[in-house]
Amino acid sequence: MNQLEPRYEITRRDLAKDKALKYGAWLAPVVFSLTPAVILFVLSFFSSGAAVAMFVFLSLIALIAGFVLGLMITGGIFLYRSRWLAEVRERLAVDGIKASEVDWFKHELTTAEKISLKEIERKDLLLADAFRDTLAARMTATRILKSTKHELLLVQRRQNKLKYLKSENSSNLQKDLQVDLEKLGKIKTEAEEMHVEAETRMQMIEAASRRGGTFAETEFALKKLAARTAELPLALESAKMDEEIRREMEREV
Repeated sequence: MNQLEPRYEITRRDLAKDKALKYGAWLAPVVFSLTPAVILFVLSFFSSGAAVAMFVFLSLIALIAGFVLGLMITGGIFLYRSRWLAEVRERLAVDGIKASEVDWFKHELTTAEKISLKEIERKDLLLADAFRDTLAARMTATRILKSTKHELLLVQRRQNKLKYLKSENSSNLQKDLQVDLEKLGKIKTEAEEMHVEAETRMQMIEAASRRGGTFAETEFALKKLAARTAELPLALESAKMDEEIRREMEREV
């Protein structure tokens, strides 16, 4: 069952693990190919006659085999890192993405947003912080919209199933599901508004950066946007919890 999780913060251990997985993936083919090949090649200097040719041949075989093995390990590390990052992102996004966490969600940014962020960071660090806040709000809204649409579809499917159940409990469940439907619909509407607001705010910050504007011009609107960013994900999680309870009750029926 879904539960509201406490705020998850990125730790030094997470940063170290991410860095170790990233560099480990690229180093694996080099280490697994060169290490045995070099050892065998060095041994050839301490041999004589046919043993020299044998060690050189074995070093070539070890180089090729180690490289292939290294590539397989690299693939495994990339797969594990991808799943681990997905889990970290989900835990970070439970109560809304923060400006300091944008780097963990860079794959969700559009090319235009990445370019704009780099340009604004080069010109004005305060506006860059504001732009990061707005990017975090936009990504939060996008995730909420996607999740809410999925939850709405599930609720509607359960409503259709319960229509064929003729009992007092099914009637009560229908009412509860209708409440969830209205709640999710409200969250979806607010998320759409937040998404539009964030897109508009990004345009304003980009314009302020180009004309040499200041952070003060966008500070008030950003505070309002940040409040929505924190509230909507928690509201969605609460709705999900209610829906899980309805699901358990439906199983009992």
